[in-house]
Parts: sequence; structure tokens; C-alpha cells
Amino acid sequence: MELRSVEELMDLLYAGRHQHALRTAALLRRSRPADKELQVAGLVHGIGPVLCPGDEAGRARSTAEAVRPLLGERVFRLVRGDAGTADDDVQRLRLADEEGRTTGFDAGVLEDWRTVLELVAARHSRLGAVD
Repeated sequence: MELRSVEELMDLLYAGRHQHALRTAALLRRSRPADKELQVAGLVHGIGPVLCPGDEAGRARSTAEAVRPLLGERVFRLVRGDAGTADDDVQRLRLADEEGRTTGFDAGVLEDWRTVLELVAARHSRLGAVD
């Protein structure tokens, strides 16, 4: 599956464990407030169970492939968990993911993230991206 719009992505986020995703993204926002791509990676990395419910081993790759055309190469690499690419950021994402599972706090609602998703998607749109 290849996501083509923020609306499709929002539907998947709502269908999944979005409270965990919200906490992960919020933790990343606290530690790296200017890094929207890292925050978005934290928000979307958990949609794998919705995308491919039976393929636990391939979830990270499937999720990364699904968001790549919409959110770009860096989010793709972060979600896939490439250790060779932005080691610190991949580690930071993993730590926020872990902490998001155990820490209980109000991280807001998914609609709070729509604008951030739209900004990242616009930056990486096939028609306007110059990377």
C-alpha cells in the first residue's frame, strides 16, 4: 500500500493504537521541537499492524514503504529503523517509542498533528520536492 494523502494516513492512525503514537510523537516534540520529520516518524511508525496485521517481521518495512511517497526519504529511513542513517535519531525514536508505552500522560488528539503531517507531506510532494 502506498499512501497518497494525509487523509488516508489519518484514517490509518485512527484505526491503530493512536494513543501510543501520540505519546511517542509528543515525547519527540519535547526533545527535538524543530525536527518535524522525527516527530512525524514517531507518530506514524506504529501503523504497521493496521497495514499488515499478520506480518510482524515485515511491519517496519511495510510501514516505511507506505509513508515514503507522502512523507519523504528521511521519514522512510527513520520508520524503517536504518541504523546507518541518522543513528542518533533512530535511537531517539526507539527510546520515545519505549517510553510512550510506559508513560501515561495526555498527549492531545490526532487532529493536533494534521497540520504537521500536511507540512511534511507538502515539503516532500512529488510535484514540488527538490531534495
